[in-house]
Amino acid sequence: MKSTLSIDLGESISKIDPRIWGSFTEHLGRCVYEGIYQPNHPTSDQDGFRQDVIKAVKKLKVPLIRYPGGNFVSGYNWQDGIGPKDQRPTCLDLAWQSMETNQFGLHEFMKWCHKVNAEPDMAVNLGTRGVDEARSLVEYCNFPKGTYWSDLRRKNGANAPFNIKVWSVGNEMDGDWQIGHKTAYEYGRLVHETAKAMRLVDPKIELVACGSSAHQNKTFGAWENTVLNQAYDQVDYLSLHQYYDNFDDNLAEFLGKSVDFDRFITDVIAICDAVKAKKRSDKQINLAIDEWNVWYHSKAADEKQTPWQKAPHLLEDHYNFEDALLVGSLAITLLKHADRVKIGCLAQLINVIAPIMTNTTGDPSVWYQSIFYPFMQISNYGQGIALTPHQDVETYQTKDYEVPYTDSIATYNPTNHEVVIFIVNKAKRSMNFKLNTANMQLKQIVEATQFAGYGLHQTNEDQSMILKPLTDISIDNHQVNAYLQPLSWNMIRMSINE
Repeated sequence: MKSTLSIDLGESISKIDPRIWGSFTEHLGRCVYEGIYQPNHPTSDQDGFRQDVIKAVKKLKVPLIRYPGGNFVSGYNWQDGIGPKDQRPTCLDLAWQSMETNQFGLHEFMKWCHKVNAEPDMAVNLGTRGVDEARSLVEYCNFPKGTYWSDLRRKNGANAPFNIKVWSVGNEMDGDWQIGHKTAYEYGRLVHETAKAMRLVDPKIELVACGSSAHQNKTFGAWENTVLNQAYDQVDYLSLHQYYDNFDDNLAEFLGKSVDFDRFITDVIAICDAVKAKKRSDKQINLAIDEWNVWYHSKAADEKQTPWQKAPHLLEDHYNFEDALLVGSLAITLLKHADRVKIGCLAQLINVIAPIMTNTTGDPSVWYQSIFYPFMQISNYGQGIALTPHQDVETYQTKDYEVPYTDSIATYNPTNHEVVIFIVNKAKRSMNFKLNTANMQLKQIVEATQFAGYGLHQTNEDQSMILKPLTDISIDNHQVNAYLQPLSWNMIRMSINE
């Protein structure tokens, strides 16, 4: 089979916002406790943070981390997680029916973000709380001093304000599983008033309103339209969440779900722009895809969990090889919409539907899932400018989608004069891949790797799945030719003469 990608330095989608490769941590299962924070672990530092986890997170270079939820935030009182730890209450987490000790809270999260070189995306509770809680939290975090909340922050050990820039105003308020679920109109009015109050405390913050929690929701479209009609002028981003499964064990259909992801993004952009036109506004709403991933392997086990445990094993999907291929395609889809998708959060980061897993004892203490590898490569090298992809490849038809056999895109990093190609071969046959360039002279291949040759259902507990060299590749002035393995994730980095 053949696949051709044609690119031109003069034809770009957009500059890539680095925050597109963010992630998400929630007080859920073992994400925080036994993941980020485990004071009695041999690798933990003086703050109780697992240094083996910090090392793994740094490999992903996530620039933004959303916290503390997720469903958890809609029943969370942030004041429970500040102050002396021996005075913090143990509470019922109703979202996940777990016991929350509050030994890890706001100050710990901010300190951990600093250690992993990430900025926070702070979510506020609009389920059981509202305007007052949100404006007080902004004051606590961002106001310098001289008020009750800012001085309490200083008393609790942070003299300088946290200066948190990105704020998520609620979580999945369209879902009836959410504590404090609201209609679109109710939420739209609430987010309008909450955002107004938050901005009065700090006018420089950026606010994310809740869009739909899935493309398949019956309220999709109408929800976005109603919320934006109420809150357009007060928010900067609209969120969308999407998880994919393969319960049917249908590889072709599963790998085709990147087409649905693309449609979802395109549909939401259209709704944002329709409201913009209706309001005759000059302001553009961009997107925050602040939860995306594969999620289904652990659902049967989760249904058998006993409630009210501390750090239970919840949502611990063990990802297989085919999951990594779809995650790669979904990441490429984000780049294809880099003009409007400015924030992205792979959900989640550690233990809970995550690329990084921990063991509480023994060796290895940390292990990488299959999805770690495509996300690591694209988060590290999917930077700079996303170039418009002109792809010529056969398609296949599934029940729901017409799917190209390859997903491919190129990024250009002007800082180091490098072009990077990302390709997923969805075919069960090898692919002769050709890159054509219009106005750039290719100098040399810096790195060429593939993630290929594994069983579809193979997982990586034994760490046998690794990136391998892509050796069957040649470069000639304006063209690259590569022989791609069947069912493979591939990355090619090239230096160029300009």
